[in-house]
Amino acid sequence: MSKQINVALIGNPNTGKTSVFNALTGLNQKVGNYPGITVEKKEGICKLPRGVKAHIIDLPGTYSLNASSLDENVVIELLLNQNDKDFPDIAVVVTDVENLKRNLLLFTQIKDLQIPTLLVINMADRMSYKGISLDIDYLEEQLQTKIALISTRKNEGIDHLKNLIANHKEVSAKPCLDIKSIDPLYFGNLHKAFPNQLLYKLWLVITQDVNFGKTDRKDFEAVADFKTKSSGDLKRLQQKETIKRYQFINTVLKVGQTIDASQAKDLRSKLDRILTHKVWGYAIFFFILLLIFQAIYDWATVPMDFIDNAFALLSEWVKDNLPQGSFTNLLAEGIIPGLGGIVIFIPQIAFLFLFIAVLEESGYMSRVVFLMDRVMRRFGLSGKSVVPLISGTACAIPAIMATRNIESWKERLITILVTPFTTCSARLPVYLIIIALVIPEGRFLGLSYQALTLMLLYLIGFGTAVFSAYLLNKALKIRSKSFFVIEMPNYKLPLFKNVALTVIEKTKAFIFGAGKIILAISIVLWFLASYGPGEQFNNADNIIKTEYTSQNLNEDELQNKIASHKLEHSFIGIAGRAIEPAIRPLGYDWKIGIAIISSFAAREVFVGTLATIYSVGSDDEETIKSKMANEVNPILGGPLFTFASGISLLLFYAFAMQCMSTLAIVKRETNTWKWPVLQLVIMSFFAYIVALIAFQFLK
Repeated sequence: MSKQINVALIGNPNTGKTSVFNALTGLNQKVGNYPGITVEKKEGICKLPRGVKAHIIDLPGTYSLNASSLDENVVIELLLNQNDKDFPDIAVVVTDVENLKRNLLLFTQIKDLQIPTLLVINMADRMSYKGISLDIDYLEEQLQTKIALISTRKNEGIDHLKNLIANHKEVSAKPCLDIKSIDPLYFGNLHKAFPNQLLYKLWLVITQDVNFGKTDRKDFEAVADFKTKSSGDLKRLQQKETIKRYQFINTVLKVGQTIDASQAKDLRSKLDRILTHKVWGYAIFFFILLLIFQAIYDWATVPMDFIDNAFALLSEWVKDNLPQGSFTNLLAEGIIPGLGGIVIFIPQIAFLFLFIAVLEESGYMSRVVFLMDRVMRRFGLSGKSVVPLISGTACAIPAIMATRNIESWKERLITILVTPFTTCSARLPVYLIIIALVIPEGRFLGLSYQALTLMLLYLIGFGTAVFSAYLLNKALKIRSKSFFVIEMPNYKLPLFKNVALTVIEKTKAFIFGAGKIILAISIVLWFLASYGPGEQFNNADNIIKTEYTSQNLNEDELQNKIASHKLEHSFIGIAGRAIEPAIRPLGYDWKIGIAIISSFAAREVFVGTLATIYSVGSDDEETIKSKMANEVNPILGGPLFTFASGISLLLFYAFAMQCMSTLAIVKRETNTWKWPVLQLVIMSFFAYIVALIAFQFLK
């Protein structure tokens, strides 16, 4: 049996830590949450020399062990708790060769916890470009560690890093700084009071709001020989600690690092002047978004058509080749159309994640955050709120979790409450199918009407989120003051491996996460649509044959009439009829009503629900789009899906809070049901009113 060691991957944001994690683990990784909290936990397995396996945890980015957020608390709590199953056998601190001085602050703090700590200096391929040279032997000696100089972009130094991890017992755990030198009297008394505890650990427990096993701050007060200082005194000692660390780092780098400024070639400032310009910055960002939505339509057509035909053929094959009966009907009319209604949208969703990953990898997303802070401030938000709002275009759940980086509780709460207005990828299947039905084909300035409509829906969602934030900022009586600080990473070409892994992981999570719900709901819907009470359902064949005797219908037409009659008098049809009076003013029939209700489990279920409903009892394997296009309005006559009813439905989905998972996350993030319940009621009411006005005006 091979040995397994725990490796903690730690570093400042934007040092390429994720690239190192991907280089070590590849596809052997998974994403979850830490127990009891919603901070993302990334872990993976790396095979090392001599049959050793490394369990690698990619910890949230942090600038130091002086925590100011939930994400940073996770790092400190793991490093302080030796009883944790994930406590590292070795800590790997990832640094950026261009910001080595700042990155080494965190490195020296971890070293002082007497954990064997490796130093990884990433982006080595930029050294000659920036005129940087390093004396690795000298740095290893002074920092008392082993150093891996790597370039994840060129895949250089990764094998050396793996060897260093495998030989982790040879890595020194000696501290870089004598913590007593900060204040000999204070730390001397602390050591006397707790002679069996590591001094720097005690210091972190005193100064940080973290959990540390059985040690509590009250324990310090119980010791007569030691008195804790006031918060002001502690802050001053923390400042002295930081100064002492930078004095040590400066001394080491004065010899170990040489920078020839004359060799540095920098386009960054020129690009920043354009991309963060108060006019051109917004224009460029808008243009990039427009290109993304155009590509989602144009690039995905071929794979979508292939998937559509494949599921239609599969359903037909199942009916033709499996024995007739309920199980075959369930497969052909329930499970396959239900899943097909979602799988067909994998290309669009994958392209959306692809573009988001490229923007983040390139460093452009940080410029967007900086740019939008100018606008966000006026609406009670900060530039950091843009990250959740833009991330919400993928999924509201991780977007709401991303609000932890916002220090102000008021700004964070407002961002949590308005993020669900941004168009998430779960809405995308609904938008795409309805837009294809009601928006004509054609182009304006080379851009299709359908792509422009999709773009408009995204803008409407974002605009509503921002306007709602303005109202909440005025309404919420929460005092708060914050300052906006963000690091601008260097521009870089996105790594194909990083982008590919992001697209695969995010798309897989979306599909499998939705797939469980869709499969369950598809089975339930098939049952509700395939069975019903009373003679109207059970005797449908005789009723329809008697009613249409004089019309000489062919066999296909007769079977469609029977299927339609059965559907109307099935369990699901009865439920749909019950809610139809409430949704008829919006231009919807009972079938759409059923889809709206079922999509509260997850918005993307809407399309799968319609696919299931329209496929029941029909041997004709038309696509869901053509079936919806052929639906007739029972009240007004003519097509059910007109421009008016289509726009009404698009707007309803743009504004309605239809995601139970999002409501659950909001509850966990706010620690109360008050805010998610208010979200559900207000957003649903607003969506109904807007959809009602749109239909009545446009019809």
